[in-house]
Amino acid sequence: MSDGLKSADIQLIQRLIPHRYPFLLVDKVTDIDGTASAIGWKNVTMNEPHFQGHFPGTPIMPGVTIVEAMAQTAAVMCGVAMGLEDKDLLIYFMAIDGCKFRRKVIPGDVLRMELDTLRGKEGAKVWKFKGRATVEGELACEAEFTAMMDLDAAGGGA
Repeated sequence: MSDGLKSADIQLIQRLIPHRYPFLLVDKVTDIDGTASAIGWKNVTMNEPHFQGHFPGTPIMPGVTIVEAMAQTAAVMCGVAMGLEDKDLLIYFMAIDGCKFRRKVIPGDVLRMELDTLRGKEGAKVWKFKGRATVEGELACEAEFTAMMDLDAAGGGA
């Protein structure tokens, strides 16, 4: 990790976003460059409940959970950059655009999620991000998504 870049381990992630098992979908976030970019990491394991039904005998991580994992990475990035630990931060999807799935994600894979902020700055309610999820350098998913940060819930609103 380069000088000046921050990271978030699972303990800090849980202080920033409200998600918990079975819907906490990011294990760590590294290379946090303010609110500009970050890399999220998800260790995909057979123990996750969605593999019981998606699909029995051929477990594949649902695409919607890959997009959610990218969104959680973006939320952690913003939370770290703005010092929102223990503030009950809530972020809601507003739109998902240009979402494409390129490869299956299966148990044993390590999902690497590269997030870039396209629009948004500290104090803004509406943000737009671009995410790319890869496994061993191979593109698994890409999407742009817009989210609203509930600053009032985070104790940052008027």
